[in-house]
Amino acid sequence: MSNSSISSSQNKMGTMPVTRLILNMSLPMMFSMFIQALYNIIDSIFVAKIAEDALTAVSLAFPIQNLMISFAVGTGVGVNALLSKKLGEKNQSEVNKSAMNGLFLSICTFISFVILGLLFLETYFYSQTSNLEIISYGLKYCKVVLYASIFIFLGIMSDRLLQSTGRTIYTMYSQLAGALTNIIFDPLLIFGIGFFPELGIYGAAVATVLGQAVSLSISLYFNFKKNPDIKISIKDFRPSGKIIGQIYKVGIPSILLSSISSVTTYFINLILGAFSTTAIAVYGVYFKLNSFIFMPVFGLNNGIVPIVAYNYGAKNKERLLKTIKVETLMAVAIMTFGMLLFLIIPEPLLNLFSASESMLKIGIPAMRIISTSFVGAAIAISLSSVFQAFGKAFYSMLVSFIRQIFFLLPSAYLLSLTGNINNIWFCFPIAEIVAVILSVFFLKNIFKNIIEKL
Repeated sequence: MSNSSISSSQNKMGTMPVTRLILNMSLPMMFSMFIQALYNIIDSIFVAKIAEDALTAVSLAFPIQNLMISFAVGTGVGVNALLSKKLGEKNQSEVNKSAMNGLFLSICTFISFVILGLLFLETYFYSQTSNLEIISYGLKYCKVVLYASIFIFLGIMSDRLLQSTGRTIYTMYSQLAGALTNIIFDPLLIFGIGFFPELGIYGAAVATVLGQAVSLSISLYFNFKKNPDIKISIKDFRPSGKIIGQIYKVGIPSILLSSISSVTTYFINLILGAFSTTAIAVYGVYFKLNSFIFMPVFGLNNGIVPIVAYNYGAKNKERLLKTIKVETLMAVAIMTFGMLLFLIIPEPLLNLFSASESMLKIGIPAMRIISTSFVGAAIAISLSSVFQAFGKAFYSMLVSFIRQIFFLLPSAYLLSLTGNINNIWFCFPIAEIVAVILSVFFLKNIFKNIIEKL
């Protein structure tokens, strides 16, 4: 990177009006995550048209898919940090080795998940339901997305290589292409439109894999043709224990943080399954719909991390505090909009997924109760990105761990003992209140020990 480009970047971080700067940094990531959420929703809308059992099966498969993404993204975060550091040191050899070891780890992770799938996939579904129709749907769907997950592991890693060198616009193109491919092929392969075969839930899985393959292909193209900072070559490649250790030093906390939601979702599915499989379908639909609101907020938060970190380094206390305040208000505004949607029109939202009467009976109160946690979630998520910017990622992990393991799950179980399924959903606002209290406590600690001393 030239001195002039560095200067320009620093000038923008330090001088551009804060609100405009946050939007400038965040909008590409918000758009990418919005597209990701959109195609997850559309995927489930088509699956729901097969049968409610098919939708329930995809909901049960979600923790496995989320776990794969957690490992892929977490490893990518480790590679991103190491590769960016080596770029700054202008060490081309180490840059290339970091990239190649990252791709190698993606393949190793894929193989590990395939082996685990061969050993435990059936046990996983049988542990959650005795409904053979749901199990059949789940196995058909999960086998395809799991055994062809090489595309998602390499795709996420390839996107991270582009991000490491500042070429985030290309990742938006690759993700958009993947999402559009999935959306187009979903109805064609599920229902057998035109000359395409009618594959049912297999078709949904194949469309997902096709989207991931297209995304990977485009991402690799940009890395080979538009990313001169990294030279990918398998010639003379040897895995490096030292580099792998450095990658996972940063990556493992990220993997653990992201994986917690897979664990909680699995156990909440077990709790809901004791009432009905329809309740599991409702929870799956909620997750798809909430991503429509949460994903843009995550993109917004990713955008402010470098802004806060830069102004912390520049000791610009006023600008730093304004960034935190404006970003939190933006996140609260987005989540308030989401809460109002869930409160006012839960029935039309559920009907997008061909909801039955029993699904509406469970889903309408569920959506309204859970949505009361959204504003608290906006605050907790915003402060989580602030902790990362100050190098206090441990705070984020601690808040998430305590929220989900010590409050969300236990309160869900205790509330289920009342025998009223509607009571279970109150575990979300309860857990979010705890997350906000902890996050504010840690923010005060940072303010007292770091910000006030600037």
